[in-house]
Amino acid sequence: MNHWLIKMIDKIAEELKKGKVVALPTDTVYGLIADATDKKAVEKVFKIKKRKKDKPLPFFINSLEMANDFATMDKKQKRFLKSVWPGKTTIVLNRRKKGKLYGAGKKTIALRIPKNKLILGLIKKIGNPLTATSANISGKFFATSAKEVLKQFQGNKYQPDLIINSGKLKSAKPSKIIDLTGPKIKILRK
Repeated sequence: MNHWLIKMIDKIAEELKKGKVVALPTDTVYGLIADATDKKAVEKVFKIKKRKKDKPLPFFINSLEMANDFATMDKKQKRFLKSVWPGKTTIVLNRRKKGKLYGAGKKTIALRIPKNKLILGLIKKIGNPLTATSANISGKFFATSAKEVLKQFQGNKYQPDLIINSGKLKSAKPSKIIDLTGPKIKILRK
């Protein structure tokens, strides 16, 4: 990992530990990132997005071991996860009752290991999952640049505390969402 990236991770991690919400580029689109174990930070994500509380958030994790802390998985599901992670696929699994995580569903949880050194470094640095929702108001088009993030939240009462500008993302689109909670694999978003 280069020196610049390490410094960036350290700075953003400091902000996340203070309960801040950061908009930054992911391996898909710009996302709203907060420490998923910080109740106030997660509540702020919902307010920034104007997202209904009954619509759970997805989460970034950095390993199958971390996924296992929050979700139940059988061998077949683990094999499938290894085939799509790290990458642009969010997986819905049955949730474990243990683990302090805010914004998740009561029975299910949506997880993703991104292919993004910045986010993986942040998870390692703070030791917790991060919220993994797009940096836009619910129902509006997802942002592919810091400029679009600014435009989307301009004039709103709640805004990200920090926006990391990495220019316009090429071929950006939200992650695919696959539900593994039932007897058959169900694609929720292509």
